[in-house]
Amino acid sequence: MDHKHVTLSPQADLQRRRLIQAAGLASVAGLSPWALAQGKPPTAQVNTTKLAITDTEVTVGQLHSATGTMAISETGSIQAEQLAIDQINAMGGILGRKIKVIKEDGASDWPTFAEKSKKLLINDRCAAVFGCWTSASRKAVLPVFEKENGLLYYPTFYEGLEQSKNVIYTGQEATQQILYSLDWAKTEKKAKTFFLIGSDYIWPRTSMKIARKHIENFQKGKVVGEEYYPLGSTNFGSLMNKIKLQKPDCIFAAVVGGSNVAFYKALKAAGITGDKQLLVTLSVTEDEMTGVGGENFKGFYSSMKYFQSLDNENNKKFVAAFKAKYGKDAVIGDVTQAGYLGPWLWKAAVEKAGSFDVDKVVAASETGIELKTAPEGYVKLDKNHHLWSKSRIAMGMPDATFKVVSESPELIKPDPFPKGYQ
Repeated sequence: MDHKHVTLSPQADLQRRRLIQAAGLASVAGLSPWALAQGKPPTAQVNTTKLAITDTEVTVGQLHSATGTMAISETGSIQAEQLAIDQINAMGGILGRKIKVIKEDGASDWPTFAEKSKKLLINDRCAAVFGCWTSASRKAVLPVFEKENGLLYYPTFYEGLEQSKNVIYTGQEATQQILYSLDWAKTEKKAKTFFLIGSDYIWPRTSMKIARKHIENFQKGKVVGEEYYPLGSTNFGSLMNKIKLQKPDCIFAAVVGGSNVAFYKALKAAGITGDKQLLVTLSVTEDEMTGVGGENFKGFYSSMKYFQSLDNENNKKFVAAFKAKYGKDAVIGDVTQAGYLGPWLWKAAVEKAGSFDVDKVVAASETGIELKTAPEGYVKLDKNHHLWSKSRIAMGMPDATFKVVSESPELIKPDPFPKGYQ
């Protein structure tokens, strides 16, 4: 047999040497040359804890209230998380795997949330879950996530006083939302007396406990009233009389879900309007405004880190993509945007870890994951699992949009356990 010597061009020879070198490296690392070339490590390497991961897919869960009184607030999170997942899949997925979503409905019922979280973690073996809105639902699922070592991305502003290895909190905690807004009310609006109002469950009650301590101990102001109403409550007649009697400088509100509609209509019917009364809420975003109506909220203020009207390039792209997917009349609230951050933060952590294993993803998350493309602007994840982000106050407009009137000059470091508030 005649063996002819083939001379390769310098470029071809260099490519041949690189392939041989890559094959050698792949062999050492336990990867096939094909897997290395595809940027797709084998499943056995990226999944050592029996999660629902194949060579082509990784399964995650979504756990929100698609029905019940909280659906008005949670629908946006469901949509935004799906948008982020679709965009990530369009880019090729994570570690070469497309994201498959299993959706479960918590139905605005805390025991249902706990039951569905068990299904997603134990039966479905989800690599991550994006979900919950109320603190009550988060507290209901937390023992399940900690016992089963699951990973929850939680998008709602909340009362703080919590930090779990198994939760990444993408919304504001108390010091970033509550304290900033109270300081704004005192400094900019000269408020000294406050009437506190909330729905009757853990987040509003704990938030108002923090607010009271800040008003009385740090601002030397006065709380002249504090009232709580059951979730879904629509009867606020007697409350309007109490507000008129006390004449507070500021109504500080944390009414959630469908109750918001009745609450703001009752205020307007009682003649308590934005041109006469300062009101700052922790719980009305663009999502709630669709039900509340601009005519009932105009002149009142909302404290959030994100509003749809933010004028930056990241947000313009996000709003355009959201409306392209869900319709030109779709609106985007604070928790919707925070929900959108979840899959992106998870993607960044998984890729940094080179694994879907929860312990490895958590360890990578604690090294300072950054998101320069967040619609709210640049954010970074603190090792305490909360985000550094800005705080903002915006006025409700008659057309149901918000106009930002105050913004923290810098990102505020998350402090879930502030001294003097526990």
